[in-house]
Amino acid sequence: TAYLPCVRTRVRESRYPSGRYAGWRDAPTRRRSSALGAAAYPTMDPMTSTPPPTRQLASSGSPFEATIGFSRAVRDGEVVAVSGTAPVWPDGHVDPDPVVQTRRCWEIALAALAQLGGTPADVVRTRTYLVTTDAADAASQVHGEIFGDVRPASTMVVVAALLDPRWLVEVELDAVLRG
Repeated sequence: TAYLPCVRTRVRESRYPSGRYAGWRDAPTRRRSSALGAAAYPTMDPMTSTPPPTRQLASSGSPFEATIGFSRAVRDGEVVAVSGTAPVWPDGHVDPDPVVQTRRCWEIALAALAQLGGTPADVVRTRTYLVTTDAADAASQVHGEIFGDVRPASTMVVVAALLDPRWLVEVELDAVLRG
């Protein structure tokens, strides 16, 4: 029988005859796998950091992907998650116009989605981060141009700052690819 690691928890000891609890003890740290066996729980090998075979990664060429250790997008089965995407051009340039910045963010994010086999029609959720409410109309306009017919769940929030003070907007998306 295969055993899989389990989160360490605390459980209540049995009651004394008087009815009060004896106290807490550590629960077992291992549990038996399901009837499907260990293959039902694909995991990443922490020693090699090799992703499971169903997992695909997309890169946008950002120099930070290797140093920080992230991917622009990850596809695992039908699900695609695209990382926070900032409005940076290949030469490092950032346009100060929030409309241009928002278009650039979606251009990069949708290119990563396409690299993993998705289209805007597959998007089920978007997130837009703004550093000022003054950029909300511009971000909303561009979002509507791209996703007006798709109408994914969407969140737009104002944050204190983004990593580069030139950035007014950053976006993320999640998609489900069917068929």
